[in-house]
Amino acid sequence: MNLPRLWTRSQDLTSDPFRAMRREMENAFRSFDQNLSSPDIGAGTPPIDVTETKDAFEVTAELPGVDEKDIKVSLDGNQLVITGEKKAESTKEEKDWHVEERSYGSFYRSMSLPFEPEDGAVEAHFDKGVLHLTVKKPAKATKITKTINIKTGTPPIAGAVPDKTAAPNKAA
Repeated sequence: MNLPRLWTRSQDLTSDPFRAMRREMENAFRSFDQNLSSPDIGAGTPPIDVTETKDAFEVTAELPGVDEKDIKVSLDGNQLVITGEKKAESTKEEKDWHVEERSYGSFYRSMSLPFEPEDGAVEAHFDKGVLHLTVKKPAKATKITKTINIKTGTPPIAGAVPDKTAAPNKAA
């Protein structure tokens, strides 16, 4: 069984009228990808993990090579914001560079919390390149599990007139 070819080897554009467009798209994506890894755009967005416990949100952010003094954590209403700068280790004139994939510069990360934290509700610790944040939930935001009683029988129809022949409920 022969499967259809996705790419043609023929140089004839009549056999694949979208060849030129496809080539342009591939070049555009390649160029875009190269620009993303460019060290001139800064350190970008640090990867984070967000977990939730009964009493708090826990956020961890990977910030390898960043000094603690170059990190700022702030709250703006319900927005948790992490900003900072990863500084270059040396100047480019000191060495002959062959490959440069590490990025330097400022970074920014923010996330919306489902509540506005109270004063003093955020704790921050920095250890081995990982920022650990604990955001305590306010008392009104903690989840309370409620049990719902289940009644037997069919549910009442909205707008229906109650049956007057039924026995009245007796108050205890």
